[in-house]
Amino acid sequence: MTRIVIADDHHVVRTGFAALLGTQPDFTVVGTARDGAEAVRVCALEPPDVVLMDVRMPVMDGIEATRRLTSPDGPRVLILTTFDLDEYVYEALRAGASGFLLKDATAERLFDAVRVVADGQALLAPTVTRRLISEFAATRHHPPKPPALAALTPRETEVLRHIAEGLSNPEVALRLHITEETVKTHVSRILLKLGLRDRTQAVVTAYESGLVIPGAHDRDRT
Repeated sequence: MTRIVIADDHHVVRTGFAALLGTQPDFTVVGTARDGAEAVRVCALEPPDVVLMDVRMPVMDGIEATRRLTSPDGPRVLILTTFDLDEYVYEALRAGASGFLLKDATAERLFDAVRVVADGQALLAPTVTRRLISEFAATRHHPPKPPALAALTPRETEVLRHIAEGLSNPEVALRLHITEETVKTHVSRILLKLGLRDRTQAVVTAYESGLVIPGAHDRDRT
């Protein structure tokens, strides 16, 4: 059973998402919150697996709430947003969110997103997420400490570059002529060495460090 907390300052949004999620036998909504501060309190009382977090809320926004909740043992955060190319969403991803979902997403998309995030995976819709990160990474240059990326092997650096460009594990495996299991091992080592929680933060790091140039890969694909 996946335990879920919903944080949004609009009552209709909270109740609507709660009702939708309640139709699924493997979901249980354990709490709701009107702002980020209340979300942090609710999560302390009823620890969830996943938090659906609005990014713009009074008292404490979703960025700060995400930052406070995403400890190694904390819940996964799925950001709710109205616009995909949103600077606030980008900052939430930098703060530790595992992905984002548009508020007008279909019920099936919502269910899939919660299950992916609950399973410990990053919710990366490659094109949209890469566009979002490309849009804002150039103006948010916060490169990791030099020893961090230097600690990666040449193969790990290559894998990081490919996942930042939006390739899935099977696609990386095909590109590098290695097994998918080997790719997974490389990704795990990359996250460990860089002190990152999931692939989303790895993509942000790759762009902000200059390993991948914002916009360049998108132009190659057009």
